[in-house]
Amino acid sequence: MSAAATDARTAHDAGVERLLASYRAVPAGSTVRLAKRTSNLFRTRAKADAARLDTSGLTHVISVDRDARTADVAGMCTYEDLVAATLPFGLVPLVVPQLKTITLGGAVTGLGIESTSFRNGLPHESVLEMDILTGAGEVVTATRSEHADLFRAFPNSYGTLGYAVRLRIELEPVLPFVALTHVRFHDLADLVATMDRIVETGRFDTGTFETGTSETGASEGLRVDFLDGVVFGADEGYLCLGTQTAEAGPVADYTGRRIYYRSIQHADGVAHDRLTTHDYLWRWDADWFWCSQAFGAQHPLARRLWPRRLLRSSFYGRLMRLERRFDLGDRLERLHGRPARERVIQDVEVPIDRCVEFLDWFLERVPIEPIWLCPLRLRDEAGWPLYPLGKGRTYVNVGFWSTVPVGATEGETNRLIEREVGALDGHKSLYSDSFYAREEFDALYGGEPYLAAKRRYDPDSRLLDLYAKAVRRR
Repeated sequence: MSAAATDARTAHDAGVERLLASYRAVPAGSTVRLAKRTSNLFRTRAKADAARLDTSGLTHVISVDRDARTADVAGMCTYEDLVAATLPFGLVPLVVPQLKTITLGGAVTGLGIESTSFRNGLPHESVLEMDILTGAGEVVTATRSEHADLFRAFPNSYGTLGYAVRLRIELEPVLPFVALTHVRFHDLADLVATMDRIVETGRFDTGTFETGTSETGASEGLRVDFLDGVVFGADEGYLCLGTQTAEAGPVADYTGRRIYYRSIQHADGVAHDRLTTHDYLWRWDADWFWCSQAFGAQHPLARRLWPRRLLRSSFYGRLMRLERRFDLGDRLERLHGRPARERVIQDVEVPIDRCVEFLDWFLERVPIEPIWLCPLRLRDEAGWPLYPLGKGRTYVNVGFWSTVPVGATEGETNRLIEREVGALDGHKSLYSDSFYAREEFDALYGGEPYLAAKRRYDPDSRLLDLYAKAVRRR
């Protein structure tokens, strides 16, 4: 082991000791939480009376094994730092969530997704082992065969079973560039059917489309390494197909004045683009998909004056927290004689054969667009009890993030969406506001397997219950 690797391991071990010391310093019976500088949760939460655990020293990549294609990573390491450590080796995590400040531990104990999920599943499926600080104050190593109940129940537990302090994950090789083909559809059924074929075959049947790339011939179609899509309306949707390439050539830059999601739109047929792999992975971060518009960052004049270093999701997140703290949005609405707004910031998974049905329902009833689409298929057929997607079944993550006028009851639009997703045999992520009744929640998010893991690994309830954290918003 090199001196640098030894130093990184020593620093990590010291960080774990500080974490454990901070846990032991908390009076017995008191609730504990992690002390974190950033969060990608969007739940409304009451101020918690909980001791904060020391996570300093748990924010780095510990080691990268180029030959084994694995990395050992501290739980609070951001994907921005993780990619910075692996990309020089020509390797990246199998799934890199869209926002730079998402942590690896957060993506595993919560849920992450991206345009490789149609072939690589979700981030927790590429975890080989985890060191987890349990609610009992012990650090245990969980794998598919050791503490397997915790390993299986940990994804989607949101820190209610414990905190990952180290994760060993798989990596995959990447080429330096991504050639993009944006395909326009005027009919959402055609878009979803094409997406389904790509998931099954890994290729786009170009047919009459001209791919404009030397990576493949028209007769065999276009190899697709990355796949997602954007819906701007019932008659305007796009699939964004990415193909890895080592071929040199000019690349676009969407970290300054140009806005990535606007580059997708075109009149008809296909359009082409090209990014470095690094910039492709972070293509959504500079504008928080399209949500930077809410802060004026997409206005041409503001864009010219906006510092490039602040064109990033973490800064918009700080602005959003300030807005919520001082209720600025609703105050502005009242000033103009308009009703307050309900936040509808959600990602849902619906089976691909019900996706068009959901999109039609959503576009008819919820005034939010654009909408993000990202197909996924689980790699591990053993399943994950707290987010039980069907084995061998393709789902589409549908993401929508905005506000609507408040209704007659709290969370009216969110409740409608929850009911519709449930009716279509789908699931909803828990990073934002949820309104389920307890019985329904338990049926959807783990039930007895979760309770069994909770009794074993958090016997004194030092950590919050998942329902209390996700729905009661404690």
